[in-house]
Amino acid sequence: MEVFWYFFLYSFLGFLVEVTYVRLRREAKRDRKCRLILPVCPVYGLGALAILLLPQGVQQNPLLLFPAAALACTGVEYAAGLFYEKVFRVSFWSYAHLPLNLNGRVCPLFSLFWGGLAVLVLRVIHPWTALLAARIPPWLFLPAVLLWAADTILTALLLRRTGSTDALRWYLRPARRSAA
Repeated sequence: MEVFWYFFLYSFLGFLVEVTYVRLRREAKRDRKCRLILPVCPVYGLGALAILLLPQGVQQNPLLLFPAAALACTGVEYAAGLFYEKVFRVSFWSYAHLPLNLNGRVCPLFSLFWGGLAVLVLRVIHPWTALLAARIPPWLFLPAVLLWAADTILTALLLRRTGSTDALRWYLRPARRSAA
């Protein structure tokens, strides 16, 4: 259960990171969720699990943690991007415009961001996340897993049908045209 809650919580925190990032950059697509219903970005949950699985010696040494986490998270990001493209038939991000990108799925600049974010997660955020995860009542596990599974299936069907992540923005109303 603990691993699931870490995955869920970090996926939600990743969603918050994405929303903050696009708001600061004033990008047109301001929502950044990757599921139909839940406000989550699972690649962040997987990245967090990857850094939590690093050996304790690596986790405790920032000089080792930064490059190891950057590599681990970059690997997760590449695999997730490939998965989204092959299974969901969409791309949630592209680094094709950045130097030294690998198939547009990863690039050195964001690898550096992931390394820095990992240090922040392990040093500051994870102690709080662990406390929160430990306080979630056990009876919530099954409903949460079922909700996650249902949302993932619906998302996959919708994305495969439409081929566009815009389909996840069901909650946004189109702008009304004023009568002139």
